[in-house]
Amino acid sequence: MLHATAPATATATATATAPAASPRGCTNLKLRQLNRRISRDYDAIVGTTGLKTTQYSLLSMLVALGPVRPTDLATQMQLEASTLTRNLQPLVAQGWVALGPGEDARSRLVSLTEAGRAKRSEGQRAWKQAQLSLNERLGEERVARLHDLIDECTALLRGNETESQDESNP
Repeated sequence: MLHATAPATATATATATAPAASPRGCTNLKLRQLNRRISRDYDAIVGTTGLKTTQYSLLSMLVALGPVRPTDLATQMQLEASTLTRNLQPLVAQGWVALGPGEDARSRLVSLTEAGRAKRSEGQRAWKQAQLSLNERLGEERVARLHDLIDECTALLRGNETESQDESNP
């Protein structure tokens, strides 16, 4: 009986005394590979609705924010203004998004049309299917840990950006 517990104890001791893991390879490459793999799966499923995943994300953000200035939308989505403009063009052309006047003559507001709300709902059903598929393949617990890690890293990097900006503006 003592013999059966010895390997578990030895493993626990070895794990406790093992040196901390250090990164192997290029973090950027690994993240890009994972992103491409997951994006392919989401694109294949969400694409059946006629939307790209980037377009679905934009429509979803507009649902959350309501009519919003393009600069605020770009900030929320962490996009360059030129990228947002380029991404909005096909959505406007399809009649899913409208660009209207803002608070003054120089500003504009981006809003979702009724057709855009319907398209976003269609995309949401496909997105949910893609998400459930990923959860099944990786396991919900692993996906939740991945989300937590991404959120933690994003917050840390955002904090570093703020510190860098503060240091460059005395």
